[in-house]
Amino acid sequence: MTLALTTLVTADGPPSPGPADFELPAVFHIGELGVTKPMLLVVLGAVLAFTFAYFAARPAAVVPGRLQFAGELTYGFVRNSIARENIGEQYKKFVPYLFAVFLFVLVNNFYGVIPFFQFPSMSRIGYPIAIAVMTWLIYNTVGVMKHGPIGYLKHETVPAGVPGWILPLIVPLEFLSNILVRPVTLALRLFATMFAGHLLLVLFSLGADYLITQYSPTALGITVGIFSGLLGILVSFLDMLIMFLQAYMITLLSAMYIGEAVADHH
Repeated sequence: MTLALTTLVTADGPPSPGPADFELPAVFHIGELGVTKPMLLVVLGAVLAFTFAYFAARPAAVVPGRLQFAGELTYGFVRNSIARENIGEQYKKFVPYLFAVFLFVLVNNFYGVIPFFQFPSMSRIGYPIAIAVMTWLIYNTVGVMKHGPIGYLKHETVPAGVPGWILPLIVPLEFLSNILVRPVTLALRLFATMFAGHLLLVLFSLGADYLITQYSPTALGITVGIFSGLLGILVSFLDMLIMFLQAYMITLLSAMYIGEAVADHH
């Protein structure tokens, strides 16, 4: 497996993959701005997500073709299993955003196992942070619009049925958890899993290459190298499952936060 990475190699040992492998050089420059591979992948991911949604919806045939069927299946999954289940009767106006988040994150995650691309964009922390901030702005805005500023603050920080004497302890914790920490955990969950998964793939792939082609060509070295390569393939399949689950989780949590913000009671 050929990986477009800059890996630290020691003089007398195997390659040592690490965070430096995620700092890719600029592909080209626009003035002083260096455009890197993750930047290009994010733009391509947005184009691919839009193109898929546009052409899947365009035919609108009674008997759907494969593309329309895939689009309806994906849209129905987000609409019915995520948005409606977690937001309630007001879910329809939030479906476009949730559908876009799901498709965009899914495409950018799966770059990590697609030949030539082989880099999950969401392993760069800036992109998960951008999505988390958008979700944070949306659910806080709709919450304030429904309950008013003071009412929403009370809605998010004062759980129903809690005795008054414990509120001085509960309110700061609820404010920290529901208002401040949520976007951080939302971003870190996606970033950490994509970062760790890609790092494992790099480790097994480069380990197999080193043991088979550069290490002393002994039967043991070749055997361990082949085993490392097979583990890398197995990790790739596991990583694909995690890529889907992380796209699902960030969409699900976004829907849950929006649903909580527009709910009548905390």
